Amino acid sequence: MKRYYWMLLVLLGVWVVAQDSSLPGLKEEGNYTQGTLGQVLQPLPVTNAQPDGVYSVGAWPQYTPELADGPGKELVQSYCQVCHSSTYITMQPPLPAATWDAEVQKMIKTFGAQIPDDAAQQITAYLQAHYTPETRKQ
Repeated sequence: MKRYYWMLLVLLGVWVVAQDSSLPGLKEEGNYTQGTLGQVLQPLPVTNAQPDGVYSVGAWPQYTPELADGPGKELVQSYCQVCHSSTYITMQPPLPAATWDAEVQKMIKTFGAQIPDDAAQQITAYLQAHYTPETRKQ
């Protein structure tokens, strides 16, 4: 029943706003500058580049870093990589053991990862064994 009252209240508010053309804070209506959509109308930045200079950018690495070997690696690959690559694990700074436990629980409770309890405990143990400040290898 409350749902219908809220819907009625919203519709009434929309109707009131539609009836009043002088909205608070509105200075001008419908006066837009002409231009093509998608164009950026600002000057290019001034650089000290030489006109005959040759510039290049190296290739962006296209690999996914390998997870550390150990018990639980296969579980991480099978459960965690359903939603994200292992890069999300390896790019993290070394996290305390309690934080890894909280991260695994967040993936299950907040994001809905379908990980059984025993597998979650093994995944947490793996992350704590390889990616904490005390155990991370550089």
